[in-house]
Amino acid sequence: MGARDTFPSWLSEVWTRHAITNFPHIQYSNWTGVVCDNFTGHVREIRLRSPSYEGSYENDAEYEAYLRYQLGGKLNPSLLDLKHLQYLDLSNNDFDGAHIPSFIGSIATLRYLNLSGAGFSGTIPPQLGNVTTMRYLDLGSNDRLLCGNLQWLSRLVLLQHLDMSRVNLSKALDWLQVTSNLPSLVELHLSGCELEYVVSPSSTNKINFTSLDVLDLSGNNLGSSVPGWILSLNHLVSLDLIYCLFEGPLPSGLQNMTSLRVLDWSFNYFNSTIPNWLYSLSHLESLILSGNRLHGAVSIAIENLTSLVSLDLSNNQLQGSIPTSLGKLCKLKTIDLSYNEFSGEVADIFVGFSRCESNKLETFHSRWNYLRGHLPYELGQLTSLANFNLYSNSFSGPIPASIGRLSSLISLDLSNNKFNGTLPESVGRLGKFESLYISDNLLEGVVSDVHFASLTKLRDLDAGGNNLTLNTSENWVPPFQVEILMLNSWTLGPQFPLWLPSQMKLNYLGIANTRISDSIPTLFWSNLSKLKYANLSHNQIYGEISSILNVEGFSPATIDLSSNLFNGSLALVSPNLTWLDLSNNSFSGSIYHMLCDKGEESNRLSYLNIGHNRLSGKIPDCWKHWQSLVIIKLENNNLEGSIPSSILRLPNLKSLHLRHNNLTGELPQTLRNCSSLSVIDLGENKLTGTIPPWMGNAMLGLIVLDLRSNNFLGKLPYELCLLSSLQILDVAHNNLFGHVPRCFANFSVMTNTRNSSYSSYFRFYSPFLMNYSVFRDIGFNAQDNAFLVTKGRDVEYRTTLGLVTSMDLSGNNLSGEIPEELTKLVGLWSLNLSGNHLTGRIPRNIGDMRQLESLDLSLNQLSGVIPPSMSSLTFLSHLNLSFNNLTGTIPSNTQLQSMNESSFYGNNLCGPPLASCNPDKILPPKVDRQANEEEEGEGFSEALFFASMALGFAVGFWIVLGPIQFKRSWRITYFRVLEDIWHKLCDFIFEFRYIFRR
Repeated sequence: MGARDTFPSWLSEVWTRHAITNFPHIQYSNWTGVVCDNFTGHVREIRLRSPSYEGSYENDAEYEAYLRYQLGGKLNPSLLDLKHLQYLDLSNNDFDGAHIPSFIGSIATLRYLNLSGAGFSGTIPPQLGNVTTMRYLDLGSNDRLLCGNLQWLSRLVLLQHLDMSRVNLSKALDWLQVTSNLPSLVELHLSGCELEYVVSPSSTNKINFTSLDVLDLSGNNLGSSVPGWILSLNHLVSLDLIYCLFEGPLPSGLQNMTSLRVLDWSFNYFNSTIPNWLYSLSHLESLILSGNRLHGAVSIAIENLTSLVSLDLSNNQLQGSIPTSLGKLCKLKTIDLSYNEFSGEVADIFVGFSRCESNKLETFHSRWNYLRGHLPYELGQLTSLANFNLYSNSFSGPIPASIGRLSSLISLDLSNNKFNGTLPESVGRLGKFESLYISDNLLEGVVSDVHFASLTKLRDLDAGGNNLTLNTSENWVPPFQVEILMLNSWTLGPQFPLWLPSQMKLNYLGIANTRISDSIPTLFWSNLSKLKYANLSHNQIYGEISSILNVEGFSPATIDLSSNLFNGSLALVSPNLTWLDLSNNSFSGSIYHMLCDKGEESNRLSYLNIGHNRLSGKIPDCWKHWQSLVIIKLENNNLEGSIPSSILRLPNLKSLHLRHNNLTGELPQTLRNCSSLSVIDLGENKLTGTIPPWMGNAMLGLIVLDLRSNNFLGKLPYELCLLSSLQILDVAHNNLFGHVPRCFANFSVMTNTRNSSYSSYFRFYSPFLMNYSVFRDIGFNAQDNAFLVTKGRDVEYRTTLGLVTSMDLSGNNLSGEIPEELTKLVGLWSLNLSGNHLTGRIPRNIGDMRQLESLDLSLNQLSGVIPPSMSSLTFLSHLNLSFNNLTGTIPSNTQLQSMNESSFYGNNLCGPPLASCNPDKILPPKVDRQANEEEEGEGFSEALFFASMALGFAVGFWIVLGPIQFKRSWRITYFRVLEDIWHKLCDFIFEFRYIFRR
């Protein structure tokens, strides 16, 4: 080693995150990352690249361990002492926003410089252009770097590889002219640089790129169509134009690029069929067109792409059958056809691959299509297959036993299909198996320890939603240590599985509805406290939990113990918990201990469901410590007292269910603070007072308002008409009086025949869940619900809640006529006005409400005929008009004639389904007789009316105005009263117009 190449001081400053403070006198060749010349001993290369972060660390401790490998600190100019340095790689480190030092431009011997992903910021120093020996320059993945002028690049005439991806080049308008004139450039990567194509047509001829083989311009906005200069680069080998916002059909100029081996145009807006000329690019090895709007069928001519190794057509709108000729492409290693509209069978494709002399297929993905048929026995000959995913299709038949011959198989996903039969025992021979997803099929039979015999590497097992029974020996210890275990709907019971405590790496457990009738062993409670997700619902597990949800080190984000036989008092809740469902058990006592005994400690809980238990006492007023709550369900308990004000100050609260308790008092004023509320269910309590008018102003996003079966009194406030998003209004069985507000026609969701945009799901994401593919697409969903009394019965709506529109004002003391304006609610699904004192006629346009499935107007004082338009209600399946004063013939319509006779009892109606009308005895309808009588006596009534009016005017004039003529003080008082009445009338009209305008 040269005497002048002493150990450089810059290295001690760079390596500040390593625990190295004193450097012994050793040979450079002993230092990892320092490469010396074998003959001269000069330092030629410094390779201090940090391992790449793959985004799969499960906790902070693992991420901190990764950070310890990163270099940081400051680069020192003593680096210039290395006079023979040719290679410098400091990529994937963290220099924490430091600028790239300009002195690097003085390392005259440098040929390779890689500073990618190293946390540099600021402007790229133009002095880098002085290193004319540079062949490789990578400054990419430094998001805070920028460059406004690239002229310094023009001096790097030997440069072959340039990567400035994610460097801000928005002001470098000369980027194309400069890079195209680099004579030696072979690879150009400018992904995500905020580039714009601003070259004028006259300068297009100056674009050379004579040596360029690889071009990556992905993530830039280069216009709506692929620029012509790109399509003119016929010598390109690789072209990457992902996320460039291109539109229209695939450009025909592409067919001239016959040298292409890699074509990636994914995630644009190409909207066309796949043109036949594309299949003539026989040198293509990788074809990626995913995430566009391609449609139509894939031609059998795809067999011409004989060099193809990777094919990705996912996330398009392709239709028809997958051509069997695809099975002739024996070089294919990866196929992804997911998220299209493919249909038909694919058995012949796998048979085709099995006939290849040396099939190389490693990955086959076809999620979310309409494929059907059986998997052939020949599938077992694809011994290179490592990843096989057919999630969410319509495959049927048994899983072939030959699948056990797929010795390379690592991941298998057959979930959400119609596979039947048993799970083949041959699965137990797949020693490389890491992930098995077979959930939601029709599998049945017994699964034994033979099925898992060699699965020592198994990490994810999701097999729920099948009718399988696990039958193993009593002392069975699984050969695997899984992280995900989903066996919902299996038969594991009646005893609690004693092998579960052996799974020390278990993070996600689902054993809901597994017929367990046992208590949870004490040994398992320590495992439960380490889980991130646990679903033990819908079993018959019993015992108390008062001491297990707050143990030291408790980490679950989600616990679902609902629909079991747990009893005793509620437990304290860990602050790490985000989801807790203890509903449908037998918990008793107060909820004060769980909510209030933790003092000022903050909590992360977003979803709390302790409904359908035997809880009693008052709802405590300590909700200020639960600021993250989104959904609260306390329904069907024995809670009493008033609604505490602090529960209505939660800033994120969207759904509040206090139904069927013994709550009393009035609605608290703090309810007006809950502007984000979507669902309020306070039905079946003992609440009193009036429905406050401010509800219409404070909760404009309200979807469900249920105040059913309380003791509310007074009139329906007109301000409720401001709730334009209201989808369900239930104020039945209270003491409300007055008229039905005409402005209820303002409920715009009910006036729309299209489905509501409201979803009954609230999605919760966990940073832990996102590391696993089984949860990655779905997050974790909380399903909201609503109880409705419709069609004469109680119904709970969950998955279809977003489709339901209902108005129930029954069982009150409402009077007056049914407003004609209600017929504008053409999207209403259920209307119940029964049990009131409504008079007048059924609105003649009620047939406009064509979405009605349930209509109840019984037990009122309605009169007249049934409007003929009611025959237009073709969706009507429940009708009750009984016990009114209706007359005449029931309109002829298949829908109305199919109703039960009781729907029309207590009226003066005839015709099917009641007794037939007798034309000889039936008088004209009551309404017509009245009209005739009025017509016959019209002349006499008019004369009597005008005579009475004249006499009344004369008498009134002299009684009221006569004295005013003779006494001045009376005249002044009289006109002051008139003026006061006028002002009050103006104020009333103004307020009335304001309400309707809102």
